[in-house]
Amino acid sequence: MTRPLTLVASHPAAPQARPLLDELSAQLGARFGGDGRDSFQDWSDDERHIFLLAQHGDEVVGCGAVRPITDAVGEVKRMYAKHPGQGIGRAVLAGLEASARAAGYDELWLETRVANAEACRFYQRHGYQRIDNYGRYVGRDNAACFGKQLGPVPATFPN
Repeated sequence: MTRPLTLVASHPAAPQARPLLDELSAQLGARFGGDGRDSFQDWSDDERHIFLLAQHGDEVVGCGAVRPITDAVGEVKRMYAKHPGQGIGRAVLAGLEASARAAGYDELWLETRVANAEACRFYQRHGYQRIDNYGRYVGRDNAACFGKQLGPVPATFPN
């Protein structure tokens, strides 16, 4: 029997998150020369900063975050699935989108590397479209930025 995947609200500094974030940083550093470790330097403990962990039973298998860019736009950061191809990334992204809607975001943006073709395809499959590079990614030819309109909070969304 397959263990169910559960998403839990957490914090990027939580002990359960560190091994996943370290694995992600090591992979990004090896593949693309930058590890993204500075993603949480401006992290705040409020409802606009969202960090989710995905768990199969007691094993933490994925994570992702949203932080504010503006009142209406959140930025997806540090998406990672320990076991690719098992729906972990899809579940984390769906959880982030639902949490972002509930927190009042109208849109999510994100950046990945142009060379990270699998990530670009993943986001496009989930409704994200290329947008102009924003913020610190302006003028960086190796950056691919994506955005997605979230729409209204469903009437059945639990509080």
